[in-house]
Amino acid sequence: MQDREFTAVPITPHVWWVGAIDWNIRDFHGYATSRGTTYNAYLIVDEKIVLVDTVKRPFFHEMIERIRSVVDPEKIDLIVSNHAEMDHSGSLPEAIDLIRPERVYASAMGVNALRDHFRWDTPVTAVKDQEKLELGALTLQFFETRMLHWPDSMFSWIEQERLLFSQDAFGMHLASVERFADELPAAVLEEESAKYYANILLPYAPLIPKLIERCQKLQLNAELIAPDHGPVFRRDLGPVLERYLRWSAQAPTDKVVIVYDTMWESTHRLARALEDRLRRLGHPVRLLSLHEAHRSDVITELLDAGALLVGSPTLNNQMFPTLADFLTYAAGLKRQHLVGAAFGSYGWSGESVKKVEDALVAMGVKVVGSVKCRYRPDAAALEACGALAEKLAAALRQNPGKE
Repeated sequence: MQDREFTAVPITPHVWWVGAIDWNIRDFHGYATSRGTTYNAYLIVDEKIVLVDTVKRPFFHEMIERIRSVVDPEKIDLIVSNHAEMDHSGSLPEAIDLIRPERVYASAMGVNALRDHFRWDTPVTAVKDQEKLELGALTLQFFETRMLHWPDSMFSWIEQERLLFSQDAFGMHLASVERFADELPAAVLEEESAKYYANILLPYAPLIPKLIERCQKLQLNAELIAPDHGPVFRRDLGPVLERYLRWSAQAPTDKVVIVYDTMWESTHRLARALEDRLRRLGHPVRLLSLHEAHRSDVITELLDAGALLVGSPTLNNQMFPTLADFLTYAAGLKRQHLVGAAFGSYGWSGESVKKVEDALVAMGVKVVGSVKCRYRPDAAALEACGALAEKLAAALRQNPGKE
């Protein structure tokens, strides 16, 4: 094999990973990607040669070089777009220009999304749910997975290889030279899978058990799962599915997440008082200051929590900007079955605590109370924190969503 800057990685005797590694990305739609990511594309080599997905546009050269390590890109017959988001279809126009495939396939919604993205008249063939495409020895089958996590999303399945191309499902943002999950530390996989689920798929949690049940009924008993980000899963896939089912249930636990920011340490002191009392009541507590913690890390902590406490000082008659940012972000992710409370310090007006309460209620959080104090917390304010912690603990015990 000719020495190349980038080479493909075999997944099966017929399938190669030809994606790209983005070591440097640190923000993905407001989600902190501290370990980078990959944009996964796959090459199926049979009588018909198929490219499944492409990569983010700046990484087109890397993908093409990996393809060239297996076949001449111009020998590719077909391109499949499982998901129209730009990190997977961004280099699709360039790929079409170079490869000149016989056809490009996408879901019906994907055809519309690609047209609207690129403002082109390039013909894209819409495939139906469960439609099959004969490649030679292999058969590629398509399954619509609408709103997991875009309207156009679909899975592609090779029955003979027991291989599921799962687009953004079962993925994670993790840059690595290892292409298989079993080559990576289990703790890293758990952490990055949870973060990805919490920040990407959480709003669609009710749909996920239905999708897994449907896959089981259709006997899509995969032995390999090849997502569009992160490593490929092989061998024992039980833990992968178990995690998704567990996270989808959103069952609250005894864990409490306290998120806050502070101007002159007064709101910080209230947060510490709440933390101390809740720990003494036996609750695991995660205390996160938005001066240091990223919004996406807070959401990840909420994935296995039962309560959310939000603390904000008042600035210009409003909640502090970092809390407004967090609550807006959290509202879109729709974490269910939480109880919560608001707290904060103020100087002369004190609107922030009520605004936080209103935001929590709008998110569906069962708010059990609040604490606010003027300037530095005094003994009465600290005592009120203790009472609020007791009330929160009681609400957690009574939460009907609790396991």
